[in-house]
Amino acid sequence: MTVRRSAAALATTAVLLGVAAPVAVAPVAVAAPSPSPSADLPAGLYGTTDPTYDGVWRQSLAFLAQKIEYVTPSTQAVDWLVDQQCDSGAFPSFRADTSKPCDASTVMDTNATAIAVQALVEINQRREDANNGADWLKSVQNEDGGWGYNPGSPSDANSTSIVIGALARTGVPVNELTTKDGSTPYTALQSLAIACGKKDGGAFAYQPGKKGELTANMDATAASVLGLMGKGIASGTSNAVKDPTCTKGGDLSPEQSAQNGASFLADTLEKQPYLEQAPMPGAEDSDPQPDYGNTADAVVALAASGHTDKAEASVAWLQKNATGWAKQGGPAATGQLILAAHATGADARSFGGVDLVKQLNSMGPAPAATALPSPTPTGPQPSSGTDSDDGGLSLGWLIGIGLLAGTGIGFVLSMRGKKKQS
Repeated sequence: MTVRRSAAALATTAVLLGVAAPVAVAPVAVAAPSPSPSADLPAGLYGTTDPTYDGVWRQSLAFLAQKIEYVTPSTQAVDWLVDQQCDSGAFPSFRADTSKPCDASTVMDTNATAIAVQALVEINQRREDANNGADWLKSVQNEDGGWGYNPGSPSDANSTSIVIGALARTGVPVNELTTKDGSTPYTALQSLAIACGKKDGGAFAYQPGKKGELTANMDATAASVLGLMGKGIASGTSNAVKDPTCTKGGDLSPEQSAQNGASFLADTLEKQPYLEQAPMPGAEDSDPQPDYGNTADAVVALAASGHTDKAEASVAWLQKNATGWAKQGGPAATGQLILAAHATGADARSFGGVDLVKQLNSMGPAPAATALPSPTPTGPQPSSGTDSDDGGLSLGWLIGIGLLAGTGIGFVLSMRGKKKQS
């Protein structure tokens, strides 16, 4: 969900300076390829491009997409992710040398930490490390109740939303995380909502402008819908089908504000089935380009808020147009399409003629286990995030294991012991 601005900014700077960027940047920064391919990638990492700006992000998003399709990542891949964590519980975007402890020069990333926490909870491994990450996130909450991209930076809708998802998945009562003035993460998000009845009513801004003005941001809106419902990135379909409505008033519940955001997304996608990329600096007069990643995020947000029917045209559009983007974009882009497919009941193993699950699996170490058939959004959902006596195996997993055993293909699910990482 969160915009990975650093990688996009680097490529943009190269264009503005007249320097050819080594790798074409995908239309949406969240799943954009990293600045350059690396010939010496760490073992266990997903993707083939430089992980400097998105290593933890793309690894975690790959896990989330695999989990929702009943794929267990390899121990090597999980170890790589946890080894990125600092003693404090925080994750940077990437650190090349994990043999050295984090220090004052290590740039902590709330977004990387939050998505890593969600990923570890969903795959039901290394829960102690996930809890440490959640504790660190709580410790860097801003006074307005929200979070910025890095500790101490101004709160933004995307960072606040993904942190809410991480804390909720670890069992933290988000509405009880109050600051001295009584602000909560929800009130921080609601302060960025554009009131219904105004231009772009229902939408959310990424951050206030210099004069406090709020400008609609599609990515921030999709993120805020999930955040205000206390849901993580790997949200399935809501069983409560609702009509999109934009409720006026200044004293709204988080759910009402979330529905306002969903209403704005539904209205926007009704006009055309895809969102458009914001123009790059210096290219304001160019034709708008489709934003595949934000469209996929909007689909997930609509499905999670009870408006799957309003996302159907967008899913069909993604199947026809986005598979090439996903392959180029790598693990994060492919993961986004898998989450969008799952949320709306589309088949991620035959999405526009592409087996997205197989594609994602091929981008990293061979999975420890897979199960068929592909789940549906109304079937078993990801784990609740609590350790259980059966090692976290859901009913769907047990069925999958039985199917595999019946064909003579056995596999062993191993759970590594929990240990403190540096």
